Amino acid sequence: MARRQVLTIQRRPTKQERLEARITSEQKRLIERAARIRGTSVTEFVVMSAQQAATETIANYETLSLRDEARSVFINALLNPPVANTRARAAARRYKRRMGH
Repeated sequence: MARRQVLTIQRRPTKQERLEARITSEQKRLIERAARIRGTSVTEFVVMSAQQAATETIANYETLSLRDEARSVFINALLNPPVANTRARAAARRYKRRMGH
């Protein structure tokens, strides 16, 4: 019995959006130089740089960083949570009812 080989073609997502920016001549020369150094087009360089900056910005925003005393207080609260009072228990019951638990 002969084996059939199936070729999968991976398509790149179509680029349908456009991003424009006005920059100074100095900024353009700098970006062009950096793109040449990386061996990419200016467009590729700008898109990849903007995407990297956006990813880092979002990651930094979503990451909680605590130092010194704040870190100790936070860890202590996680490891030794206070006993739930009447209001906290009532809030938990309301939450469970609303969420269908």
